[in-house]
This record gives sequence, C-alpha cells and structure tokens, in this order.
Amino acid sequence: MAAVGERQSDGSGISHAWRALRHRNFRLFFSGQSISLIGTWMTRIATSWLVYRLTGSALLLGLVGFMGQIPTFLLAPFAGVWVDRLDRRNVLLWTQALAAVQSLLLAGLTLSKRITIHEILILSAFQGLINAFDMPGRQAFMVQMVEQREDLGNAIAINSSMVNMARLVGPSLAGLVIAGFGEGYCFLIDGLSYFAVIASLALMQVKPLPGKGLPVSSMATQLKEGWLYVSGFAPVRTILLLFALVSLMGIPYVVLMPIFAAQVLHGGPHTLGLLMGASGVGALISALSLAVRKTVLGLGRMIPIAALSFGAGLILFGLSRVLWLSMFMMLFTGFGMMQGMAASNTIIQTVVPEDRRGRVMSYYTMAFVGMAPFGSLLAGGLAHKLGAPHTVIITGTVVILGGLWFATRLKALREEIRPIYQAMGILPSALEPSLEPVVENSAG
Repeated sequence: MAAVGERQSDGSGISHAWRALRHRNFRLFFSGQSISLIGTWMTRIATSWLVYRLTGSALLLGLVGFMGQIPTFLLAPFAGVWVDRLDRRNVLLWTQALAAVQSLLLAGLTLSKRITIHEILILSAFQGLINAFDMPGRQAFMVQMVEQREDLGNAIAINSSMVNMARLVGPSLAGLVIAGFGEGYCFLIDGLSYFAVIASLALMQVKPLPGKGLPVSSMATQLKEGWLYVSGFAPVRTILLLFALVSLMGIPYVVLMPIFAAQVLHGGPHTLGLLMGASGVGALISALSLAVRKTVLGLGRMIPIAALSFGAGLILFGLSRVLWLSMFMMLFTGFGMMQGMAASNTIIQTVVPEDRRGRVMSYYTMAFVGMAPFGSLLAGGLAHKLGAPHTVIITGTVVILGGLWFATRLKALREEIRPIYQAMGILPSALEPSLEPVVENSAG
C-alpha cells in the first residue's frame, strides 16, 4: 500500500493508476463501499428473481424498477439544492442508515415468508426516495474526498472499478445464496453491509467547503440557477441528453435478465448470476482502462464510441440463444455502459462550479437513474408484447442512433468549451483540440 502514496516522476505504473488512494478520506470510502456494493448488487439480483418467482410477469418486473427509480426523477433537483446547502458527509450518513433499514425490512419480510409484490413495490419506492439524496450527495462529495482536482478523474475511475468489481462478485454470490438459502439472505447481507460505509464516513476528517453555513437564496432561486446552468451550457446539456437516452432505452435491459435466464437460455438463478457477472467483467475492464489514463484527454470521443459498443452488445445479445455467446455479448454491453457513464461523470465533474456541484450532479442523477423508471416500464411493456429478445434489439438500435447524434455535435462542443479552458489556465493551442478539459498529470 505504500506505493499508492508515491508519485513516480513519469506518472507510470501502479502508483499512477491508483493515485487517488493516497487521500485518506478516499481510502476510507473505498474500503467501506467495496463491502457495501457487493450487498447492493446481491439485492438487485435477488429482488428481480423474487419478483419473477412470485409473479412470472415481465410487466411487474418493469413496474418494480419504475417504483424504485421514479422518486429519484421527481425529487433529484430538490435534493441537489439541499446537497449544496448541507454538509455532504452528514447527508450520506443519513442515506446509508436509511438504506440499511430498507434492506433489513425487506430481509425480515422475505425470511418470514410474508413478502408480497405490494411490499416489494413500497420498499422499492422507499429506496428510490433515499437514492434521490444519496446519489447527488455521493457524486458531489467525491471532490472533497480527493481534495486535489487533478486526482478527481482517477478517483471516479477507481470508484467505477469498485462498483464493477462488486458487480462481478455480487450477482455471482447472489446466485449461489438464492439457490442455497433463498432471496431473504441476500437482503440481510446487504442490510448489514451498509454499516461498513457508515463507519468509513464517520472516520473521515473533512474540511468544510467555503460558503457552507452562509445565508442562501430561496429553493426556487437555487433550482432556477441549477437549471439555467445545465440547460444553457451545451457540453453538459448534450452529455446529459445522450446519457438520459441511454438510461431510458439501454440500461433497463437489466430488468429483463430473469426472463433471458429462465426462458431464452433455459437456466435458473445461476444463469442470471453468470449473465450479470459477465456484464460486470466488461464494465470492470472499462473502469480499469480509465484508471490508468494520465489525463482526461480523449474522454469526449469515448462517449459516442461507448454508446455504439453498448447498443451493438444489446442487439447481438438479443439475437443469441447460447449461454456462452450471451455472456460474451454482455462483456461488450457492460464495457460500453460503464465507459459512457464514467467519461460523462468525469467531464462534468471537472468543469462544474463548486457552488452548483450538488445541483448539477442531481441532473446527472436524473439522467442516470431518473429516466430508468420510464425505461423499465417501456422494457417491461415491450417484452410483454414482443418478447425480451426483440425488446433489447430495438433499444440497442436507439442507443446506437443516440451515439451517432452525439458524434455530430463534438466539433461545436469543442468551440464552446474552449473559453473555459483558457479561464482555467490551459493553453488549447498547445494541445490536441477536444471536448474535454485537460488535467495535467499529477506527477512532477
């Protein structure tokens, strides 16, 4: 671990790839989240399998996804204002504690065999309410954990690696636990895992941000300020529009995975775990490729490429009827999805003003999570009418079209963001023109 804290003069090697871990607060976050996220992914798989086992309905799979995410869509802008007003660590302490309660309630009802689809819908909506505050709070808090802005992109890449390592382990472990003991124990493990995050947050030593505690304008004024920034700044607006389209049409494929596992591939919970694990491997490869980057140069071009990879993976997955080929397609799907998410997050986090970070990241949350409930309903409805394979073929095609549209906007976006580079002291004439801001290598 000593190597993590060192800076090599050429910025190469392990210390460069993991340089954000030299910050104590981020190391604590990494440790706690690594444990908790495994439980989170176990709950996601267990919830989908439980709903499908109880109802056998693709439409209800979509409805549960909708109920778990629609509160985020409705409340995220208001939550973003509160994230900008309040101490972000305290916000996360509350959200993690409430999430633990939600998972433990789900575990108690399932283990006592009293769970019904109605309780699942209510508790899913409760989790969505928590996420409305947790996600923008978590994203905005990232810059406080790494302290130095040049390490922010690396921290986001490491965070993505952590999410996808859990995504690799969690579904596979969930498949084993469901097959051996039932879904309730997945929820119990998840509920207990939140205490690791709570402990890591409590141990942090966080410097207060300038302006915190000062008088603030009204909720309406701050909402308007956030909206005007997001809608008026073309690079952020365009990234979020593509991200919203991908979340609407592409990401909800997850709710259909139990149908692919059981009906298309004629398997069980192990098959579901293998499919989600393969997607996690692809996403992990993507995150690690971002972690070894020396700068964020080139990430703008990666956004449409990621959309094309994601969409193509979905189309070919929909055509497959063989497990090994479906798993192979999930690699491309996971890679494209994570590459687009992490690249978008890094670019937005680099340019956003600190006093609006919570509000801007709330719109990022809306684009990521908030559009997914509508996508879950759409995917469930299409699968009910056309079947799951045809559904992902259609949605994958739309994702590809979105990526092509974004590619046509890159040149104009470069010109609009260039004055911001100059204000940050960057010399665009000495660098390759690109959409994304260039952060100097932290070494030397």
